[in-house]
Amino acid sequence: MDWQGQKLAEQLMQTMLVVFALVAFLIGYWIGSFQMMLLIYAGGVVLTTLVTVPNWPFFNRHPLKWLDPSEVDRHPRPQPVKSKKKPTKQK
Repeated sequence: MDWQGQKLAEQLMQTMLVVFALVAFLIGYWIGSFQMMLLIYAGGVVLTTLVTVPNWPFFNRHPLKWLDPSEVDRHPRPQPVKSKKKPTKQK
């Protein structure tokens, strides 16, 4: 899953959970059944999980281009920068 795919999965998950929560609450309130409300919401959670957790092809529309192993020598690894903070005294 690429970065844009992760963002899409997160947005889909949030949207679907809120929609299922609202629908479940409204139907549960309308028919007066707390159990039905929970069942509808649980079904929504399962459906949301099936849509957002697997690595579906539409989450891979922007694949990353990795550096070829033969080019590693031409692009050296960056070195960490040492901080210029003064050491603190420990008692």
